[in-house]
Amino acid sequence: MGNAWCLLCGCVDQASIGIVERWGRFEKLAEPGLHFFNPLAGQCLAGILSTRISSLDVRIETKTKDNVFVQLLCSIQYRVVRENADDAFYELANPKEQIQAYVFDVVRALVPRMTLDELFEQKGEVAKAVLEELEKVMGAYGYSIEHILMVDIVPDASVRKAMNEINAAQRLQLASVYKGEAEKVLQVKKAEADAEAKYLGGVGVAKQRQAITDGLRENILNFSHKVEGTTAKEVMDLIMITQYFDTIKDLGSSSKNTTVFIPHGPGHIRDVGEQIRNGLMEAASAQVNVE
Repeated sequence: MGNAWCLLCGCVDQASIGIVERWGRFEKLAEPGLHFFNPLAGQCLAGILSTRISSLDVRIETKTKDNVFVQLLCSIQYRVVRENADDAFYELANPKEQIQAYVFDVVRALVPRMTLDELFEQKGEVAKAVLEELEKVMGAYGYSIEHILMVDIVPDASVRKAMNEINAAQRLQLASVYKGEAEKVLQVKKAEADAEAKYLGGVGVAKQRQAITDGLRENILNFSHKVEGTTAKEVMDLIMITQYFDTIKDLGSSSKNTTVFIPHGPGHIRDVGEQIRNGLMEAASAQVNVE
């Protein structure tokens, strides 16, 4: 920057700004284009500054509030302010080192007040604090800070491993809770289905017995009307004998049944009929007493 070009003319590129001196003293800024100088009057082109956005990556190692060492990678995007290019040319010999020093100072003052989790959650706040400090300081030297990006936060390898294990354990615990809830719902649904099946089975048996009773009543009435001189008892005995032989026939024709011993004889048939009649009579007597 300190070299003067004692030429009759000079060209300043687009997105650049030239510094013109007279006898070693700043005179004016040269806009992009062709410029003529008078060396006899001590006029010369002292230097050219680019007004394009430049990027500077800064890696900082610091410690968090919970004593975890981390490395932060910041990307600072800055440029020379065209109107204050003379300050940028004369005030700072190495602007990158100046920016880097201020980034180190702000980050190492702010991060130790945060835990590692807070640092990940509030990395935007760290970048904002660095931006505010750099804008305030570097603006006096003719530089504008455009953006500051907190590109990466890298904890120590052992800390990353521990964080991954904690995350995996939490996910396994959550999966166990969901699995238990699913099994609970399955058991409840199974119990509800079993209860519903038993209820419907009971309704079916009740309807079956009602149908049998209605059929027996109808058969007794029809038989009594069509065959004169028969009583309801005789008709009931005949029906019971028929049902008895049908049951024995079904047991004998079934191939899945094992050996079954059944007392058989006219007396047994009479006993079965009497037992059924007695049961019906007792039920009817009990109903009359209740009424």
